[in-house]
Amino acid sequence: MGYMLSLILLALLAHATSISCQNILEQRMNIIILAGQSNMAGRGGVANHSVRGIPTWDGDVPPQCQPNPWIFKLSADMAWVEAREPIHADIDVKKTNGIGPGMAFANAVLSKDPNFGLVGLVPCAIGGTHLSQWQKGGFLYEQLVKRAQMALRSGGAYKAMLWYQGETDTLYKQDVELYQGRLKRFFNDLRSDLQAPRLPIFQENVVQVQ
Repeated sequence: MGYMLSLILLALLAHATSISCQNILEQRMNIIILAGQSNMAGRGGVANHSVRGIPTWDGDVPPQCQPNPWIFKLSADMAWVEAREPIHADIDVKKTNGIGPGMAFANAVLSKDPNFGLVGLVPCAIGGTHLSQWQKGGFLYEQLVKRAQMALRSGGAYKAMLWYQGETDTLYKQDVELYQGRLKRFFNDLRSDLQAPRLPIFQENVVQVQ
């Protein structure tokens, strides 16, 4: 009898949690896009295994990157799920992902403004990519736009994009010289295609941009 009651209580709890999550997602979503290469995708805590030499994540999640019931992410299959590190695990699938700046940023925003509301992270970063791969018409650009537009359909508004990229573009002089123009064109095209001309973009570049 006690075993059966335990099962019933667990079922009720799961049902209540589902309803609670559904109710939360009916609120306005503050969308933050995460794009760039490995530093955005997250390599914190990732190191080569001492014996096998295979990159592995140590599983350590700093306090500022802990899950928060007000922070969600858009999964690879375009569904809102609770955000947990590694944020890009189902996006940058060919690499080992660890801690990135997305969760820390979202938690900092909510700490600064508890009334900010739901945060919807849209991970799009792929490690080792050149800025040229993020130009309009390319796969990465089109995927970014597609995912951002899908996030908006659930209700809410674009609040910012975090852009962390540039290391791959330091290998050849031509890429360095073209970086500034490519970056401006990328930002302008994105704001236009998302119909968000004043979208704030916080960037961290390895390449010096004048």
